[in-house]
Amino acid sequence: MEKKEKGKIRVLVGGVFDILHVGHVHFLSQAKALGDELIVIVAHDETVRQQKGRKPVNSAEDRAELLKALKVVDEVYIGSPGRVDYELVKRIDPDVVAIGPDQAFNCERLKKELREHGIDAEVMRIPYLYKKDRAKTSKIIQRIVETFCE
Repeated sequence: MEKKEKGKIRVLVGGVFDILHVGHVHFLSQAKALGDELIVIVAHDETVRQQKGRKPVNSAEDRAELLKALKVVDEVYIGSPGRVDYELVKRIDPDVVAIGPDQAFNCERLKKELREHGIDAEVMRIPYLYKKDRAKTSKIIQRIVETFCE
């Protein structure tokens, strides 16, 4: 993990990023615009199973590798199984935690939980920039099934 450069604003996002799509690109670009460095925590495969009720299409390692290839992303980590890995977040030391438009987090509650773990970061929700009925992994999977599995 790279040490944060003095004066640089570090932005942290987390997510599944299972089938990378334009909604992810918009989200990551907007998050990066909030600071100088964009760090991504990719959800562990077990976390995806718990939260989505299905296994991910792509492994956490593959999802991380795809994200690392994006020029907007500076660092990528795979989270621990479960909800929020506060120890990893603390090591990353973000100035801002950006929440996706469809992520089920209450920003004020998350900010309070971060403070309880010694993490002094702002929490901001990124709005939708793209049609949510199209830029959503579950909708893409549904369209694939309808198109190719009839």
